[in-house]
Amino acid sequence: MHDPSAWAVDTECALAPPDKYNWELYDLTKDYSQADDLAAKMPAKVKELQKVFDQKAKKYQVYPLNNDTFARALAPRPSATSGQKVFTYSGILPGIDSGLAPQYLARSFTITAEVEVLEGGGDGMIVTEGGRFGGYGLYILKGKPVFDYNMLSLAQYRWASPDALTAGKHTIVYDFTYDGPGIAKGGTGVLKVDGKEVDNHKQPNSIAFLEVSDETFDVGVDTRSGVNDDDYQVPFAFTGKIDKVTFNKGQPQMMAADKKAVEEAYAKAND
Repeated sequence: MHDPSAWAVDTECALAPPDKYNWELYDLTKDYSQADDLAAKMPAKVKELQKVFDQKAKKYQVYPLNNDTFARALAPRPSATSGQKVFTYSGILPGIDSGLAPQYLARSFTITAEVEVLEGGGDGMIVTEGGRFGGYGLYILKGKPVFDYNMLSLAQYRWASPDALTAGKHTIVYDFTYDGPGIAKGGTGVLKVDGKEVDNHKQPNSIAFLEVSDETFDVGVDTRSGVNDDDYQVPFAFTGKIDKVTFNKGQPQMMAADKKAVEEAYAKAND
């Protein structure tokens, strides 16, 4: 009996229906790159591992198998933060999975950052989600607070203070009011520093369905790619101190039918 962990069983589906998938078999102790398909030579081993797959698929609710790609990417998944409206962070927190981050699409939201700037000015990322192909970042650039919304690399919507921060404690707020209901709507962003409005303008649209899947949510640093390469290069670590970052998200503003369907799907996923 071979160690099951030393073997990989896979399917080559292309656009075939699930019941027509071709099963493949690889010996990972000799062929880690999975270049030599042994399925035809070892049909008994394929059947053995198919049974293991079936047991695991039933246990973790993988069935029914389907060929959905985009729809499956949008399907709600269990989340430890489901239903949470207020998120509070402090210090440096890199690489948080987007599924556990505050959801900001199709809704109003407010980010409040309480930071301390060192003598001589400040630089660095305060909080960000996403990267080169879409997302947002609240940061200090050459002493000046900036909020940047990367619209799928098609446009950069940017709010910035004209004045650099002095050394000491400051409160930076970015408040976004969404033009819902509906998806991919624009909205109005307001950037405030210590209670004073420093920038206010609209953006015509926003990301419709989901965040960039291979990026992360970061506080105090920017991992992976940056939201605006013209402004900074990663990791763009914050040079001061982050006392607290609070993300307050509003209700999603989709059409009634869409909202109901999403709520039902999330309730089922988190049951």
